[in-house]
Amino acid sequence: MAAFPEISTVQYEGPQSDNPLAFRWYNPDELVEGKTMKEHFRFSIVYWHTFRGTGSDPFGPGTAVRPWDDGSESVENAQNRARAAFELFEKLQAPYYAFHDRDVAPEGASLAESNANLDAVADVLAEQQQQTGVKLLWGTANMFSNPRFMHGAATTCNADVFAYAAAQVKKAMEVTHRLGGENYVFWGGREGYQNLYNTDMKRELDHLAKFFHMAVDYAKEIGFTGQFLIEPKPKEPTKHQYDSDAAACMNFLRAYDLTDHFKLNLETNHATLAGHTMMHEIDYAGAQGALGSIDANTGDMLLGWDTDQFATDYYLTTQMMYYILKHGGLGSGGVNFDAKVRRESFEPIDLFYAHVGSMDAYAKGLKIAAAIRADNALEDFVSQRYSSFDSGIGAKIEAGEVNFSDLEKYMLEKGEVTPNVSGRQEMLEAVVNRYIDRV
Repeated sequence: MAAFPEISTVQYEGPQSDNPLAFRWYNPDELVEGKTMKEHFRFSIVYWHTFRGTGSDPFGPGTAVRPWDDGSESVENAQNRARAAFELFEKLQAPYYAFHDRDVAPEGASLAESNANLDAVADVLAEQQQQTGVKLLWGTANMFSNPRFMHGAATTCNADVFAYAAAQVKKAMEVTHRLGGENYVFWGGREGYQNLYNTDMKRELDHLAKFFHMAVDYAKEIGFTGQFLIEPKPKEPTKHQYDSDAAACMNFLRAYDLTDHFKLNLETNHATLAGHTMMHEIDYAGAQGALGSIDANTGDMLLGWDTDQFATDYYLTTQMMYYILKHGGLGSGGVNFDAKVRRESFEPIDLFYAHVGSMDAYAKGLKIAAAIRADNALEDFVSQRYSSFDSGIGAKIEAGEVNFSDLEKYMLEKGEVTPNVSGRQEMLEAVVNRYIDRV
């Protein structure tokens, strides 16, 4: 039985369309900078918010109406839910999806039972992937919901919990590999601390690194060649998480000899919680050769927590796509909709309205970003701003041909600094606005 019988496959109708169940900007086959939009985005739908989110909040139970879900934690219900999920993926023309192990299959009374439940649902996932052509962007393990992880998983103070987490990741990696997952993500929801008085930070970081090296070794053992990704987030649920932002993650990876094995999965809402913009995080990761994938959402700037809203702001999506294009794209990653409909948007059709609107916003952002790049509207200015390093003393500085004494001599002879070019921030912001108006 169809989960969304009243909805047909969403089609591209163009910018003049007023149909909320049609794409205005996302045309999968349209070429932008030599690649189709489908190839640029590799859109992915998350399983957790979309098919496990109920609309509950700290002040009340769920509101979502989901006719395909009987509310039980049975394996049979999980299998039925998987079939409904793939109907949505296919009708949205989303080529990928992503999940946590506990999203798709209920946790059992033991590790063995949990593993068996996951295998039983994975059978249906494999069947649905074969029927629809939808692929797995990435899998991961939920090591933050169960009370056993109250002190963390890989950074716990309890060795048995560390062992359980390792076993859980082992199984999640096996299922991800079986389903052809192109990446595997680690999000350290509780890998951090609430209070330093009771925390040995160095020991916890050492343990986290050992855990990641074990994962690398096991991937080689089973032949999993997908990309490992770390997802930065500064806080919530813990006061301080060790993967707080892109820079902290890169520092950790370098310190523990893991840079060859991991890239970053960046999220807009996590960037703002860290006090950064998403374009900052993308540009930083890209400059380090570590841009792997993005979770596509946004936060409410008036609220200080992770609201996971669907992004519809063209200015935001333009900034994101500009820096993704600058660094050559997302490789094996994708634009993954880690976003949830609001509690008040409780009908099944709202899942379609939300995804269609945001897919269009990213497509519009891509077109704007590509137009800016085609005209070198920002690149030329940036090149000119740093032109003093292209020749003379600047070129010698970059080449490492001078030292402090050389530079002192240079300035004693020159006498004073002469300004070279204004920053022109206001002009550049207006330039971007013109492209947003034009495309």
